Amino acid sequence: MRVFIGTERISCICSLLCLLLLPPLCHAQVESSGSPPAAFTPAQQVDLASVAAQVQQLQSQVQQLSNQVQSLKAQQDSTQAQSAALRKELDAAKSQLSAMSVPPAPVQPAPAAAPVAPAADTEERIGKLEESQQLADSKIAEQSQTKVESASKYRVRLDGIVLLNSYVNRGSVDNQDFPQIATQPAPLASNGTFGASLRQSQIGLQGFGPKIAGARTSADIQFDFAGGFPDLPNGVSFGIMRIRTATIRFDWEDTSLIGGQDSLFIAPLAPTSIATLAAPTFSYSGNVWAWTPQFRVEHRFHASEQTSFLLQAGILDSWSGEGPHSLAYRTPTWGEDSGQPAYAARLAWTQSLAGQKMTLGAGGYYSRQLWGYGRSIDSWAGTLDLTLPLGKSFEFTGQAYRGRATGGLSGGIGQSVLWMGSLLDPGTQVFGLNSLGGWAQLKYRVTPKLQFNGAFGQDNPFANDLREYGGDPASRYPLPLSKNQTSLVNFLYQPRSDIVFSLEYRYLKTYVLDAGVNNANVVSFSLGYLF
Repeated sequence: MRVFIGTERISCICSLLCLLLLPPLCHAQVESSGSPPAAFTPAQQVDLASVAAQVQQLQSQVQQLSNQVQSLKAQQDSTQAQSAALRKELDAAKSQLSAMSVPPAPVQPAPAAAPVAPAADTEERIGKLEESQQLADSKIAEQSQTKVESASKYRVRLDGIVLLNSYVNRGSVDNQDFPQIATQPAPLASNGTFGASLRQSQIGLQGFGPKIAGARTSADIQFDFAGGFPDLPNGVSFGIMRIRTATIRFDWEDTSLIGGQDSLFIAPLAPTSIATLAAPTFSYSGNVWAWTPQFRVEHRFHASEQTSFLLQAGILDSWSGEGPHSLAYRTPTWGEDSGQPAYAARLAWTQSLAGQKMTLGAGGYYSRQLWGYGRSIDSWAGTLDLTLPLGKSFEFTGQAYRGRATGGLSGGIGQSVLWMGSLLDPGTQVFGLNSLGGWAQLKYRVTPKLQFNGAFGQDNPFANDLREYGGDPASRYPLPLSKNQTSLVNFLYQPRSDIVFSLEYRYLKTYVLDAGVNNANVVSFSLGYLF
């Protein structure tokens, strides 16, 4: 750093030095000539006083300049020190980059006594590390993105799946993109179809609120696009949005209070498949389910570190399985006409086995249905569910039910009650249809990213009830169905946490009462992106 001093100040200093040196030089000349000095005049004395004042002023300015020079020198020293430190950091960064560009040294072979990890495990670890790195990068990038904004100050999270299902059907089915039963071919229908759909895609919102009375509060709502079709050209591609579930939760350490529209908690399991997300897999093939408004309470008991119990109990809207009586107005169902809710409870036992959990649960359901003119039906169901790990790679899951008038819970292939004659006739009797069903699945996890599943389910309304009471059951089918079976095999591959592929084969076999069997083969390929 260079220091510059004004030229005017340098000129003043030179003039002062001349004035100071001039008298001694004149005195020396007089002495050398031998003439006595002349006396100073008053004007010369005044000039000397003025010169003395200027000298003092110049001395003050010189002192100020000296202080400024010292300050500038100190700043220069500090800047040089900072520059040296930055140069060291730059050199260190260059050396790190150079080290990264050099290929790693070959790994020395392990001693013979040390076990060598299989190549598959090594590749799996590398894959996990790569995914973790990508996840960390996305989390860092997420901090600079605009978050989901809430009207309150509490956090809201958006999630869901964009799901493309393509399918090939051989035989006739009730629903092309997620079939549940095999049907008789229509007069103009072919024996096979091909199509694709995205209406099973889902969108969800979760909100996380404050603690109230020691309970963590939260809420979530889930939508899909399987609520029907608009009356438009190619309307089958424009699914109508519908509510699946929507709940509000209060969670204490061992107790939870839940209110909203939720799944049937007495039957919590379903076979693994992304080909049928719009309705749980094996609907009408032994898997009872419903999304119903409810209030329930859950309490967890810990008998030991390995053993725990879960008690669930609640009241539910009483579904009877029929469609809406009006598309514009909310009219009561036969179950709601009874004037009381449905009641349900479940007890589950969980036991740790070699680091995995086995769960056995049993549940019960009861409701009343009023079908006019005092014709009251008792609807009930008992359920069993089991999750059993079989080592680290295999898992068995299953669920079964026995009930009566369970069409509102997808039991009895959706058939709930029977009658003979006209329902408008007060003398016509109404009977609840007995049914029995269940399903079982074996899962094989090859790796955490790849799994294979095989499952079988069956729903069996009692054929004797169908024959004895005659007539048509209260259902959406033109003929009474006495049995429905579904078999499936599939694989799910999830190379990353946000991408999933699946290929599935499904075989449907539906028995019409005393009228033969309908068969259908369905192959589905699914691609999903989770967010």
